[in-house]
Amino acid sequence: MPLDTERLGAIASQKSSYEEWRDTHGLPVVTGFHIEDLSDVEVAPWAWKGGSGAFLDLEGTGDTCDAYVLELAPGETTEPRHHMYEELIYVVSGHGRTSVWQEGEESVAFEWGPGALFAIPLNAHYQHTNISGREPARFLAVTDAPVVIDLFHNLDFVFDCPFVFSDRFSARPDFFNGDGRSLPGRVWDTNFIADVNQLELLSWDARGKGSTNRMIELSDSSLCAHVSEFQVGRYKKAHRHGPGAHVIIIAGEGYSLMWPEGEEPQRFDWKVGSLIVPPDMWFHQHFNTGSTPAKYLALRWNSAKYWVFRDTGIDANVTNGGNQIETEDELPMVREMFEATLRARGIEPQF
Repeated sequence: MPLDTERLGAIASQKSSYEEWRDTHGLPVVTGFHIEDLSDVEVAPWAWKGGSGAFLDLEGTGDTCDAYVLELAPGETTEPRHHMYEELIYVVSGHGRTSVWQEGEESVAFEWGPGALFAIPLNAHYQHTNISGREPARFLAVTDAPVVIDLFHNLDFVFDCPFVFSDRFSARPDFFNGDGRSLPGRVWDTNFIADVNQLELLSWDARGKGSTNRMIELSDSSLCAHVSEFQVGRYKKAHRHGPGAHVIIIAGEGYSLMWPEGEEPQRFDWKVGSLIVPPDMWFHQHFNTGSTPAKYLALRWNSAKYWVFRDTGIDANVTNGGNQIETEDELPMVREMFEATLRARGIEPQF
């Protein structure tokens, strides 16, 4: 039976339930593979949320998650909200306070500043306030709203369900105090990190010589995070995984290569504040071209405690069925480009 190309085209152009909801807000929608600086993303007044915002719908999300930037003017407070999707928040700039509560219970409040990372517990009520009287506050949020809204396609359920996830959040005063515990596999399990740049990292040579890393679990979410650092004159091994990892540069400068198997790598230069989202199963590789260590924070799927997509051998060699390209199997242009970039800056490669 021949393909009905007209019908397939109509389906491809039809908006999802999530996209229809997103577009009702009238905000800028940023697309592409890469954002040079989150501080420069143009925002517009956001009546539903409060403050000003923009949606980030980069190619690599694969319709599995989304992101938005929210900016609050000095002293501004958001509308109280709760919803049936998870949300991770990374503070780009400014200082604020967030209150979280269950219906009919006392709220728990905590303060945050640049570099803070936390998660809104599922379906808990919350509200953000900029506590500065002079400076705006801006943060990036990554959520799994596309999956949840597309799955239920009922906004009353997503945004007005009274169910209390008592296993996710309790109104104890120390819930967001920053305490945590170490779990196997370089995992740090917590509800709040005051500054991800200060998080202790552990050795992860499997990803590249001298590489360090920490996996982060937040508020029993299935969304999670990790921080990785690599030294001057070094780079990370190429690897691939599923969609949706929002990679934020939090220290250093350099570039990333991204490519689907069998195609030519594309280069994306970055600095502190840049954002990259590798598409589903595209190889990607990060290179430090600066004079200081480079570090990034990835907000992503696949919690170590509550995984959604099965791990597909991210550390295993592609020649053995895994998803990492070992140094000896790299394309020649990978090291040639890196060496040329470093030497133009007077930096010696450290292989």
